Amino acid sequence: MPDPTSAGPSWRDRPLIHLTVARLREWYREPEALFWTFIFPVLMAAGLGLAFRSKPPEVVKIGVVENARAEAIVTGLARDKQLDVRVVEDSTGARQLRIGKLALLVVPTDSGAEYHYDPTRPEGASARRIVDDALQRAAGRTNPVAVHDRLVSEHGARYIDFLVPGLLGMSLMANGLWSIGFGLVDQRRKKLLKRLVATPMSRAQYLASFVLARLTLLIFEAGFLLSFGRFVFGVPIRSSLLVVGLVCLISTLGFGALGLLVAARPKTVEGASGLMNLTMMPMWVFSGVFFSSSNFPDVMQPFIKALPLTAVNDALRATMLEGAGLTQIAPELAVVTTWMVICFVVAVRIFRWQ
Repeated sequence: MPDPTSAGPSWRDRPLIHLTVARLREWYREPEALFWTFIFPVLMAAGLGLAFRSKPPEVVKIGVVENARAEAIVTGLARDKQLDVRVVEDSTGARQLRIGKLALLVVPTDSGAEYHYDPTRPEGASARRIVDDALQRAAGRTNPVAVHDRLVSEHGARYIDFLVPGLLGMSLMANGLWSIGFGLVDQRRKKLLKRLVATPMSRAQYLASFVLARLTLLIFEAGFLLSFGRFVFGVPIRSSLLVVGLVCLISTLGFGALGLLVAARPKTVEGASGLMNLTMMPMWVFSGVFFSSSNFPDVMQPFIKALPLTAVNDALRATMLEGAGLTQIAPELAVVTTWMVICFVVAVRIFRWQ
């Protein structure tokens, strides 16, 4: 009869399981963690989504100086619905133009009209083109080329569609670094790591427990933000949920490993905070969270493309908005995986218990 004591340890006796459960308990006992993981990304998406929602074209305020020819000018401009035309006195119009209440001031003359505007203000130059076109058409000008407008408004091309994948990537990065980094440094500061040295676990198991805890939270974190974007703003998810989930999974592992590396040596929360901000700041600025990273000069693109958050954001937008599959996003996943492997290996090697 086999000796039951000779069997391997059950899952209940494995250090990695207990360590992961401990990480999860530490997380949900902190109210701030719930806010930054779930509420903050949704508030950002709601605020920016409402601020940059699809709106009809703005009406441009135009002033026409009152004189004998003003009525003809006003009649010609009144046909354009983009223009809010008002008749003003010369001095009043000049003052309102100066303080920005008017985009353009039209002064009727014997030969036509004179435009007063500030060329450094985009609305001024735009108003000049609209007003001139309206006046020329009112005077009988005809366009030699017949054109027709077909207005297109499709989900996937709006700012909120661009924003939600970027916010998800930023959330995965921030929570990966802050939750793991602060957890490690806080335990080192409280001398708890020194006690754990004597327990039957390896350094790799201890560090991996932080990453596994993040993976457990990933389902709720990503699912909450994606569901909010989908049902409130109609943000599309054109690729398979499995592909999007795989991108989030690899991203969480990559940022978790980066968080382990940043927190491998610091002994104080202040020191860890400085390193985390130094690590995240370039990605917040360059990785295309709120605007496209292609806006930066071409000479900076190799550096920007090498950042893990850039790869994550590009992969999320490609899958959600374009329906890309694993083949199309393989280069981005390779960048994140490289960061994950290098950071975790280096973190295990340089990690200090005290």
